[in-house]
Amino acid sequence: QVRLVESGGGLVQAGGSLRLSCTASGSISSIDSMGWYRQAPGLQLELVASITTTGSTYVADSVKGRFSISREDAQNKIYLQMNNLEPEDTAVYYCSAEFYWSEIQRGRGTQVTVSS
Repeated sequence: QVRLVESGGGLVQAGGSLRLSCTASGSISSIDSMGWYRQAPGLQLELVASITTTGSTYVADSVKGRFSISREDAQNKIYLQMNNLEPEDTAVYYCSAEFYWSEIQRGRGTQVTVSS
């Protein structure tokens, strides 16, 4: 088990930027990759971006070119840089950790609201 704590959400106007942070603690050596999911009201949970322990990244087509994911190993942190935000990006964003045995754990989430 790990503890995932997100920060950085908030209210921003369309076209603005936010950076989400997630700090992991606990059994971090069991983590294979970390990432960000989001869920908007009435919609399914969506994987937005992920990064493996070797640095390989995935970014969803819906945010490619606007969002990027990075990690800071010394601080057990990952970041989601979100630029040119759109109202459709409004959602609760969850930090996730996928373990080597394929279990996925998510944090409590942070709200991102983009106003038009």
